[in-house]
Amino acid sequence: MSAESAGSSTTPPAASSVAPSATPSAASSPVGRRSVLAAVAGAGTAIALGAGTARAAAAGTAAGHPGSRPLRLTLTARPAAEAERLRLGQALRGSEFQPTGLYVPGGAPLSLTVQAHDGLLPTLWIGAWDYYGEITEPRAHPLTEGANTVTDPHGGPVHLTLTGNGEKAGVLFRSGATPMPVFALGRTSEADYQRQLDTFTASPYVELHAPRTIMTLTREGALLYRDEDHAALLELVETIIESHARISGLDGSKPVHRRKAGPYHFTEVSKVPSGVGAYATHGYNGFPRAYLDRATTVEGLRTRGWGLYHELGHLHQQFAYKPGGLTEVTVNIYSLAAQRTLGQPSNLLTVDPKTGLDPFRSARQKFGTPGLTYEKSFGAYEKLVPLRQLELAFGEDFWPRMHRLVREENPQSHYTENEKRYRALATYSSRVAGHDLTDFFVNTWAFPIDAVGRAELAALNLPKPPVDPSALAD
Repeated sequence: MSAESAGSSTTPPAASSVAPSATPSAASSPVGRRSVLAAVAGAGTAIALGAGTARAAAAGTAAGHPGSRPLRLTLTARPAAEAERLRLGQALRGSEFQPTGLYVPGGAPLSLTVQAHDGLLPTLWIGAWDYYGEITEPRAHPLTEGANTVTDPHGGPVHLTLTGNGEKAGVLFRSGATPMPVFALGRTSEADYQRQLDTFTASPYVELHAPRTIMTLTREGALLYRDEDHAALLELVETIIESHARISGLDGSKPVHRRKAGPYHFTEVSKVPSGVGAYATHGYNGFPRAYLDRATTVEGLRTRGWGLYHELGHLHQQFAYKPGGLTEVTVNIYSLAAQRTLGQPSNLLTVDPKTGLDPFRSARQKFGTPGLTYEKSFGAYEKLVPLRQLELAFGEDFWPRMHRLVREENPQSHYTENEKRYRALATYSSRVAGHDLTDFFVNTWAFPIDAVGRAELAALNLPKPPVDPSALAD
């Protein structure tokens, strides 16, 4: 389901797109805690960030730990998340956070010094994202050149943002923060991470970092699955993110087709509405503890991770052809891409035990029936079938080409203009396919393409497709 509020044509609503869990199950029982392991790498390794361009200088070990020296970070500026959303033509903004590996208790003064090497000043963020929780978002603390003291009433994980294009700034954390346990892909050994979990107990949060991943967990949530291979887990998350980039045509062939600046943020949240397994909104994906058995275990994410593939997909959806009725449909273009990348059988081939039919076959039985309408006559997976059939008919590069064309032309529509976005789906699909898809969209699948849309399709003067896409199945 989705909750949307008013927005302009260039700034769609600060929506919270939420989806039912695809494979609901209770959280697994906590595993036994490991004994303290001998450290094979300093805790500074965990805070030498692997998720972006903030890098810890050689300023000592375990910054923030009693007796340790201050932590110095060098930040590299990135484009703003909203600018990236507009460039990519997407519905939701991604994360622009750069992690620090630090936690600040509520009410504790945090002392730091800022150097604006190229004239830009960073913003400090304290707290965790939690759309449905009592405290819903981190607090922004603008910083000034030189000495700063920040006191946040609630405390939480510490992140930074620096908006620009490659400019540098330095931040020296002098006192007031404590280290979170952090596993950074390629920098932290499993033994060191386990030692951190047993040593840095003052932080109620834990983070996992990779080049395109920040995963913020509560300490309790992280301990449930501490026996996982965290390098393998993060490599798997990065593979899923890569699958979404490929289906989105983010190949860097032109500046507009560069991948999003910075990582994606996956966050454990305190609660979700009844019937919801996880959600996506501006900046992050939220996962309750009951979903961590799939989001933070290698086997769970590889074999039962549809919910994460789906929620990450919301942060890739393009707005131009996403009317309200397709919010929970076009998102699964990316979910299916992840399944193919991971060698999973498609959810579109799952047989309904009541009917003995998969969505391809059950949808086909409805074609041509009286009163057929796309939005009301088909189930959730049946609605996804025509989007897969476009790939089957016109090649696995159909959706990458579609994304690239939409980014280059970047058509605008107000969030209320559902008819315009349905028209865009049909006309852009026909242009990418090189064939007139009027029969496919209007007559067979009964999409709500209005008279204006039908005229736009006719004006393309494209030939009929050589095969009927609606007859194809995996």
